Amino acid sequence: MNIGMNPNSELKQSVVSIPDIVQVPDDLVHQAREFQEAIMMYSCAIREVKTKLEVLNDELSVRNQRNPIEMIKSRVKKPLSIVEKLHRKNLPITLDSMVNYLDDVAGIRVICSFVDDIYAVARMLVSQDDIRVIAVKDYIENPKENGYRSYHLIVEVPVFFSDQKKDMRVEVQIRTIAMDFWASLDHQLKYKKDIGDAAGSIGAELKKCADVIAKTDRHMLVIRKSIEAQRRTVRQ
Repeated sequence: MNIGMNPNSELKQSVVSIPDIVQVPDDLVHQAREFQEAIMMYSCAIREVKTKLEVLNDELSVRNQRNPIEMIKSRVKKPLSIVEKLHRKNLPITLDSMVNYLDDVAGIRVICSFVDDIYAVARMLVSQDDIRVIAVKDYIENPKENGYRSYHLIVEVPVFFSDQKKDMRVEVQIRTIAMDFWASLDHQLKYKKDIGDAAGSIGAELKKCADVIAKTDRHMLVIRKSIEAQRRTVRQ
């Protein structure tokens, strides 16, 4: 998100774009500067957690001769998405509501090569003494009904600014390349509005694909472990 934008116009556009809301909440517009500062803080929190993940990846690439993390993506939730989510949760559309009730304003997605890398990276991240775990949702062991798989963490990390230390929350989603591929396509297809009665059958097909992808992930892990075992045998 470009935090150099005009926050007043962005907030007004966000609020009036939602059905059933006819007035821009004055409190939110008056707090536009504070909102912009909060978004900056969330961006800094992302930077802190990304740095931790990048350090872990560099260390493990030397120790294990491979990178467990293929890619790290990040985003700060857009004002429209923030307003929509507060509205959906029947919460006041205010800065305080965003800070106190939304845990995913700052988001990081970590793409790993193998399923065991997901748990290893998560374990090493949360073991750091300045990381506080707020919530964990394991959608790999317990997939959603539609087949979605990923490992979710809500963590709190201290960020040091010029005049204060602020504990900021960041959502971290960790998944394999295959899981990310499926989730991206599912997201695209889910928002197609012209599929009508076919929605149910398409959902069933997507669920089948998710199951096939999960099986492939498990198989790839078995192959990697077999290769590693063979290498150890050769070295001996």
